[in-house]
Amino acid sequence: MTDTAQQRLATRYGQPDIQVPGSWSPMLDELLNHRSVRSFTDRPLPDGTLEALIAAAQSAASSSNLQVWSVVAVEDSARKARLASFAGNQTHIHQAPLFLVWLADLSRVSRLGERQQVELEAVPYLESLLLGTIDAALAAQNAVVALESLGLGSVYIGAIRNDIEGVAKELELPPQVYPVFGLCIGYPAPERPAQVKPRLPQSAVLHRETYSVAPEQSAIEQYDARLGAFYRQEGLKAAGWSEQVVARLGSVANLHGREHLVEELKRLGFGLR
Repeated sequence: MTDTAQQRLATRYGQPDIQVPGSWSPMLDELLNHRSVRSFTDRPLPDGTLEALIAAAQSAASSSNLQVWSVVAVEDSARKARLASFAGNQTHIHQAPLFLVWLADLSRVSRLGERQQVELEAVPYLESLLLGTIDAALAAQNAVVALESLGLGSVYIGAIRNDIEGVAKELELPPQVYPVFGLCIGYPAPERPAQVKPRLPQSAVLHRETYSVAPEQSAIEQYDARLGAFYRQEGLKAAGWSEQVVARLGSVANLHGREHLVEELKRLGFGLR
């Protein structure tokens, strides 16, 4: 178990001499072995897989048990192609046998209020939108852990937010529902195996008692070197994390339409007070 833990931690942090915690479990093995899969076989998913994943998703925490999220399962090739057109036309959206669009959904509770003739005053506030977004993310990550335990792979598609109104129209979403992200699901293609990408050192993200920036610069410099080495190993441009962050966030153009999210959300029925 210690050797496996050492291997998992070394891979996750790109640091061969990392210390192994005293507590460990097979679930930690699964979690640390996560990787984003961007190439899938055409093998169909077994019957009942979708329902099992949704059961896992619904087992996630939900604020006040409001359950203000939903998901649309898309298997139709033509619809996947149309959704891909809103998200940079990424090949794996076409390729994956199952594409899930996770939704922050305040419409269900709003309909409940209407049926009971009660005005839900809190619904138009930003807090309620955050609840739906957080609930959807928690549910989706539960599904990811579940699908990986079944030998499947996945990749999140944040680019679905490039045009949330276009996605809403395609999926016939009612007001007060918006797509948070997509998720490609399928069997990983063996000829293009995905690798575990190193993460920031814990010293950059773990703060004890109070927030401290003291170790940050050193931690980021270490990570830049490790991530660059990972990309070289993968035959990619050896960019460090710092370079990636500046390139991604240095220009509004890199938001690819998501800079208009506030206006789009308002048109989709969210109050954002």
